[in-house]
Amino acid sequence: MNPGFALYIHWPFCLSKCPYCDFNSHVADHIDHNRWRNALLAELDHYGEETAGRHLTSVFFGGGTPSLMKAATVEALLGRLNTWWSVDNDLEITLEANPTSIEAGRFREFGAAGINRVSIGVQSLDDKALRYLGREHNAGEAKSALELASRVFSRFSFDLIYALPEQTAKQWRIELEQALKLGGDHLSLYQLTIEPGTPFFRDGIKGMDDDRAADLFEITQEIMEPAGKPAYEISNHAATGSECRHNLTYWLGGDYVGIGPGAHGRLSDTAQTTATHQIHTPGAWLEAVEKKTHGTAKRRLLTPDIRAQELIVMGLRLRNGLDISRFDTVIEPKGLTQMINGGFVEQTGSNLRATPHGRLCLNAVLDRLLC
Repeated sequence: MNPGFALYIHWPFCLSKCPYCDFNSHVADHIDHNRWRNALLAELDHYGEETAGRHLTSVFFGGGTPSLMKAATVEALLGRLNTWWSVDNDLEITLEANPTSIEAGRFREFGAAGINRVSIGVQSLDDKALRYLGREHNAGEAKSALELASRVFSRFSFDLIYALPEQTAKQWRIELEQALKLGGDHLSLYQLTIEPGTPFFRDGIKGMDDDRAADLFEITQEIMEPAGKPAYEISNHAATGSECRHNLTYWLGGDYVGIGPGAHGRLSDTAQTTATHQIHTPGAWLEAVEKKTHGTAKRRLLTPDIRAQELIVMGLRLRNGLDISRFDTVIEPKGLTQMINGGFVEQTGSNLRATPHGRLCLNAVLDRLLC
């Protein structure tokens, strides 16, 4: 499968910081939208010139909360694509959005600006859980936003977070059944993890124990697979043909340009791959772009072995796995045998994929597989 070539655009601002979030997101009292639009365009042009002539297969506006951007900024960025790249008529263009009434009310503006797919951060369909997660919306607003998305966009997805400390298996089953009735061709279902540096971590919040979380993961597969939305990646479920093309570019090891504060990129030629990292802090990134047309913090040439390890880590997240014929130097033969015998991975010819059991503990599996 062709992994494609993608563009990621990071908008770093949010209305508030969720207590579980470890993304590069910030709350700002004032945003100069014209200044930010010009800076994002300048950095797009910088990397566009470097990658000119390639065929672009997806665009993703992530954050932060990109539904807080001005639609004019989205339109201006999308209007620049043809300057540098060839683009299909069915280019996948996704914008992450929150389901507050204010943001959902702007869906039509974003649709008119060129967005054809939204990914909505619902996170829960239970008001108590939403309060616990620090979300700005309630379940009613979430359902209204999904209904509006179904009328405005040709495709939409939404996220749910499960394995909250007190969540029961029964509650999760009910929520999944509700989610399936709300439509959309794609669902992202993430386990709550308490990451260092987040408010939850600082407050000493403990996540659900591994055994209970594993039970909820298995329930997820039991419900989603018969419903026609199997997991094509550990946390992402879709009907056949409705997978997120942009994220598949990451998991299949394709190239992508990343612009905006903290964005990462991978750019390859016939011999090597370069990792790009943009300045993390919004203010510092903005000043750098205005001085030199880009806010790149560093460019790092990846050794063949490091790149191979990246491709294995990403590829084993996929239900279909990956071709390991090119990766002899980074796979530990003894570890591979142990993981096959233990039922954690299975190999057919050169294809290696994690089993359902292996996907439950993929990090541990990778520790054994990689030299």
